[in-house]
Amino acid sequence: MKEMELYELWKQKAVGDPDLVQELTSIAGDEVAIKDRFYDELQFGTAGLRGVIGAGTIRMNIYTVRRATQGYADYLLETFDKPSVAIAFDSRIKSDLFAKETACVFAANGIPVHIFKELQPTPVLSFAIRYLKAQGGVVVTASHNPSKYNGYKAYGADGCQMTEEAAGAVMRKMQAVDVFDGAKTMDFDEGVRTGKISIIGDDLLNAYLDAVAAKAIHHGVGKQAGLKVVYTPLNGAGNVPVRKILAREGFEQVYVVPEQEMPDGNFPTAPFPNPEIRQAFECALKLAEQVGPDILLATDPDSDRVGIAVRQDGEYVLMSGNEVGALLFDYICSQRIANGTMPKDPVAVTTIVSTRMTAAIAKKYGVQLIDVLTGFKYIGEQIGLLEKKGEDDRFVFGFEESYGYLAGSYVRDKDAVVGSMLICEMAAFYKQQGRTLYDVMQDLYQEFGFYKNAVDSIVREGAAGMAELQGIMEKLRKNPPAQIAERKVTGIADYQQSTDTDLASDTVNVIHLPKSNVLCYRLEGGAQVIVRPSGTEPKVKIYYTAKAPTSKEADEITEQLKASMNTLLS
Repeated sequence: MKEMELYELWKQKAVGDPDLVQELTSIAGDEVAIKDRFYDELQFGTAGLRGVIGAGTIRMNIYTVRRATQGYADYLLETFDKPSVAIAFDSRIKSDLFAKETACVFAANGIPVHIFKELQPTPVLSFAIRYLKAQGGVVVTASHNPSKYNGYKAYGADGCQMTEEAAGAVMRKMQAVDVFDGAKTMDFDEGVRTGKISIIGDDLLNAYLDAVAAKAIHHGVGKQAGLKVVYTPLNGAGNVPVRKILAREGFEQVYVVPEQEMPDGNFPTAPFPNPEIRQAFECALKLAEQVGPDILLATDPDSDRVGIAVRQDGEYVLMSGNEVGALLFDYICSQRIANGTMPKDPVAVTTIVSTRMTAAIAKKYGVQLIDVLTGFKYIGEQIGLLEKKGEDDRFVFGFEESYGYLAGSYVRDKDAVVGSMLICEMAAFYKQQGRTLYDVMQDLYQEFGFYKNAVDSIVREGAAGMAELQGIMEKLRKNPPAQIAERKVTGIADYQQSTDTDLASDTVNVIHLPKSNVLCYRLEGGAQVIVRPSGTEPKVKIYYTAKAPTSKEADEITEQLKASMNTLLS
């Protein structure tokens, strides 16, 4: 069915949400606007759904949410005898509405639903699935995307985001569901009255916080050091749990950014609510001028990522996800060894695009380091494999460069609540020694070398944009570069083809990881460039790695790589 026919169908049938009716009316006669809403359908992948909120087959709305949920319900009923699900949501626009619509479809299909009464971090949903022994779960969130986006993350019985196999099965079932008439549904209040939908109580939330607190290494060090913290939840779900866990661990001087304290999906003071960028810290930095904290914390709207800035010589320096990951890894290893709690044969997991300093740290402390594809579900999968052997206590740390951290196996996703607690604990521990986290990071650079990492993105919206992004990856595969920034390409790993080619010896090795649309170029001198489409946003991401004897040299190499890739892809 062509875009205009779909548009007319939606004008006729999409009457359950007044916002959709108004939007469809407003774009009458605008062929470009109509095409951008109907040129494709939202795809159900391992990250579930994600898209701009609004009318159309490629938008997030009650109809695309119902359709996806019916496909997921059909999959669960086919796979399990008596499945149940847990549902959570964050502060985004229509998150609570989409969560209720999701609950109503599951309940109408005879699947018992456990839903939170108020917004919760994504990791709490992962915890809830395991705590309630559910067979699946959904959290309605678009993570750190701008306010016009929302999403639908689907989880399996292990508390991890869906595997590719399961997501493919759901997608096939979803495609068989008519977007308007194919999904079963019922009234939410009726579902609650009849017991088909139950509200999750405080016992689960308290159990989650207990599990987080159990990962602390030096209890009470925050109070002893007098650490002062400025915290912003960026109008998201971290406000309550992060403040609760910091209070439990003795951090008494926590100042919350007032403009960003309460839930607000419009993100009025942070249009890009992403702790990876400095703009997200602007309000926190203003508050810092008044209270003079040791550290600034920012969690994204669904509180699975956390970023920091550290006071150094009177200014606040933002630290990257790779730097914080390296700091936490070194701190956890050194202090667990020091207090005798390091397990035998410890394991850490990171992703192929994260800093390679982790390999050097792992070697120092005798930790087995496992590299996985980008996406925290792959880290969670490794924890699950350890659990099957009764060895999940061997897992000490997992992280990815995009500000996601996890210590412990109580959840299977990145967790900004435990990340915030451990970062503050670490900062307090080193403060007692007269050192900041910036100081400690410089020591790690001196010990292991200056590993510098940077990320660029090529963003393209709409139908034409998606085609252009696909063309970038096709171009690189058909015409691989022989050199980047005058550095010879010595090896190419193509994770979609599962091949790793050493160009010097002309040998090809098999990559034993799931297939993924990722290209990795190894260069002379230890530099590296990785290119991959984002799984959740309309962009291609380019990851740069450089290692040099000094920070200045590493920065220069990174800039040279960026300039070369910009020319190559222009």
